[in-house]
Amino acid sequence: MNKDVATRQILRGTEKGEKKYTFGDDAHDPDRPEQWWFQQSDEGLILFIVFYSQACRWARCLGCNLPSKMSAEHVPFDHLIRQTDYLFSLPEIAEQAGSINKLIVSNNGSVLDEATFSSTALMYLMARINMHFRALKVLALESRPEYVDIPELEFLARSLQEGERATALELCIGFEAFDEHIRNNVFDKGLTLHAFEELAQKIAPYGYRLKCYFMLKPVPGMNDSEAVEDIRQAIDYLDTVSAKYNLAVNMHLNPTYAARGTLLGEAFLRGEYIPPSLRDLAWAAGYAEGKNISVFLGLSDEGLAEQGGSFIRKGDEDLTERLEEFNRTQNYSILREVYS
Repeated sequence: MNKDVATRQILRGTEKGEKKYTFGDDAHDPDRPEQWWFQQSDEGLILFIVFYSQACRWARCLGCNLPSKMSAEHVPFDHLIRQTDYLFSLPEIAEQAGSINKLIVSNNGSVLDEATFSSTALMYLMARINMHFRALKVLALESRPEYVDIPELEFLARSLQEGERATALELCIGFEAFDEHIRNNVFDKGLTLHAFEELAQKIAPYGYRLKCYFMLKPVPGMNDSEAVEDIRQAIDYLDTVSAKYNLAVNMHLNPTYAARGTLLGEAFLRGEYIPPSLRDLAWAAGYAEGKNISVFLGLSDEGLAEQGGSFIRKGDEDLTERLEEFNRTQNYSILREVYS
């Protein structure tokens, strides 16, 4: 794809979504990743990496300002390779390399979109993973479904088998809301259930996993009980998909924050939107107990919320610790204690 075409797509999506933010082109060193952090879950130690690349070409989702941390222009493969080298040179990553059980790779968009994330850089990352992450059980790649190419996944999966231990491949798909009208007409996600199930059917024979990102209360005009009910319907749906296609499915449930530079952030500033509470998060997630899926709770606003627009309120420190404990253990009694 012509580099200028991708840039025009990003800018058109930004305009359509009425985003008011700027991009990171002048502020960020293209030889450094955007972010990286460690998480603990029932799968063990997770390293989450966000590469600095060209932004998501969709770029229009109502409450999302993650593209603002990326570049509107093409970031060449050599810069992405130097970002990988930088990561593997960090003492905190080198020291824990033998203990990392899961790696999530993101660029706040789609790392399987070769127009915005170089295939050469992805292959280089695979080589470094096999060389250094000898305890890795799962490699998770964030992408929109339209960029998922089975021959590419087969190559990546074969590469993972060349490491010291067999490593599963997981695809991470942004769903945001289950209700079709909210997801596509209000939030403007551009994802149908048909497209999602086509993806599930394609990857099922290979044993790849699915992680689905959902947001609790992602749009204005949704009350707290409606938000919880939407997640419960999503849990039932993912449970059905898991059984139908014999897939391991994880719901990554993020409470929504009022993101700066978006229509959602503006609604918050006008008093028309209140982020969900951590108790409602626990109440919604608790419905997954006994289902055929796992749940991970996102507990960071990534520093992108309007002032006062985070889902974490003063005094929520103990609740946050309890929910992090749930992530580590999948012990649903913790959620019952939080929302009771």
